[in-house]
Amino acid sequence: MDRIYFDNAATTAIDPEVFDAMVPYMREHYGNPSAIHAFGRETRAALERSRRQVAALLNCAPGEIIFTSGGTEADNMVLNCAVRDLGVKHIITSPIEHHAIELTAHALCGDNGPAKAHWLRLDAEGRPELAHLEELLQATKGEGVIVSIMHANNEIGTRSDLEAIGALCRKYNALFHSDTVQTMGHYAFDLATLPVDFITCAAHKFHGPKGVGFLFMRNSSVLKPMILGGSQERNMRAGTENLHGIVGLAKALEIAYRDLDEHQSHVQGLKDRMKERLKEEIPGVGFNGDASHNGLYTVLSVCFPENGRSEMLLYNLDIEGVACSGGSACSSGSNTGSHVLRTLYPERPGANIRFSFSRFSTVAEVEQVVAVLKRILVPVAEKV
Repeated sequence: MDRIYFDNAATTAIDPEVFDAMVPYMREHYGNPSAIHAFGRETRAALERSRRQVAALLNCAPGEIIFTSGGTEADNMVLNCAVRDLGVKHIITSPIEHHAIELTAHALCGDNGPAKAHWLRLDAEGRPELAHLEELLQATKGEGVIVSIMHANNEIGTRSDLEAIGALCRKYNALFHSDTVQTMGHYAFDLATLPVDFITCAAHKFHGPKGVGFLFMRNSSVLKPMILGGSQERNMRAGTENLHGIVGLAKALEIAYRDLDEHQSHVQGLKDRMKERLKEEIPGVGFNGDASHNGLYTVLSVCFPENGRSEMLLYNLDIEGVACSGGSACSSGSNTGSHVLRTLYPERPGANIRFSFSRFSTVAEVEQVVAVLKRILVPVAEKV
């Protein structure tokens, strides 16, 4: 069997169109964008053209886009600099955020830290309880607050209502940041109307290159740089820009928006098919988070029954040539398990596997993976 890649929430294959757009900026156009000579001017023009392209797709001002090394840097920048520069004393977030937010919040709000953390209650599928959010906003009103809630959870696919959360933040004059790394390039964003102050992006989640992303920072909430040493990114982020990566990011986002309807329909169909086929073939299978059409259509988190054959399931799938994940790839070196699943389902037995799909995934691959899972998990006596 050919190898099958169902770990697209960790990273995606680069789109051939993106690769082609990047190559000239690795070969012919290699000048430093900060240089004043012709080599630098032509790469500076490409950099700013990419910024304008991203801003146009998201309906925001070019000056509100700051290119970074990816989502982790952008998330860290928001929380650290909001506390340092904007008088933030309270961070309201959830216990199932990406570690880029969770660990930063802990670092800022530990003993003698400059801020205090407030952890939102969640419903059974991982959505923040809006009534609890309003309680916390009322209790901290006027004391400097930032709310940080991811748009869709990277492990279980549950989506949060950015409009509703943002409306509450506006009501109580709190800043609102959303980690949109899993949803950028998969949903349309209109930042002129969406009530957020900061969102973050990583290009490799939507068929762009690794090592590049951006922070959207609304002009009314200007932060000072976290990385010092140069005047790049309008004095917001020092360091020579990853030019070919930025060109690739802009091209990947252009393609994502161009093909958005087709992409959503195709990938949602794969997720639906896999969910139904698993229910047909694997007795006792269950699903984590929101596995409905309200959830992130690229992610299906599956709980396989504890039956003595599921203990080494991730390993056995790898042996069979199927790439998937037991949780976030960002924590793959950890043996502590998923903090998301531990928070939401502390008593749930069995093996939890995240399958995540892309525009390049196929129905045939779904069927092959289901067949492999059936062969591993279902005894011969049950198959007869």
